[in-house]
Amino acid sequence: MLASSSPRRAELLGLFVPQFEVRPPRVEEGKIRRPADLLRAARAKAEAVRGDPAEILIAADTGVFHRGRHFGKPRDPGEARWMLSQLSGDWHHVYTGLVVLRGDTYLQELVLTRVRFRKLSPEEIDWYLAREEVSDKAGAYAIQGAASVFVEEIQGDFTNVVGLPIGTLYRLLWKLGWRPRL
Repeated sequence: MLASSSPRRAELLGLFVPQFEVRPPRVEEGKIRRPADLLRAARAKAEAVRGDPAEILIAADTGVFHRGRHFGKPRDPGEARWMLSQLSGDWHHVYTGLVVLRGDTYLQELVLTRVRFRKLSPEEIDWYLAREEVSDKAGAYAIQGAASVFVEEIQGDFTNVVGLPIGTLYRLLWKLGWRPRL
């Protein structure tokens, strides 16, 4: 079961789990100041939808960090423009706090991917913001969309930047005894 309202996370999970339930959590994630806070938020999401102890719950929270500052979901177009201008021409870190829960067993991992944007002109930022809805995206961008043209280099798991590090998730599910269906 996926504790998320993100269509991107559901799409990624569907790559190797053909059938699963989506249960969007209603939980206050709290203030994110550092990457470890993402694990706390993911745990809160898992706990908010917890039901049958035999079911496997998957929850994640993704954040963008640049020079020690958290870039969450932008509050308005001005903040989105500012975020993209800060990420322009520099490296930033994308972390996902990933929690997998079954019964009393919690497995968790904080996954890091480094992303470097090329230098962006104000015109390119305006083009992107006119093209994509970014109010629900950490760091004001979606790497799987038009923002992919801004990426100069990536170090780590691409799916982590999308919002669900599926390689890590697969490994954690395997540890819990889950196996893919033939």
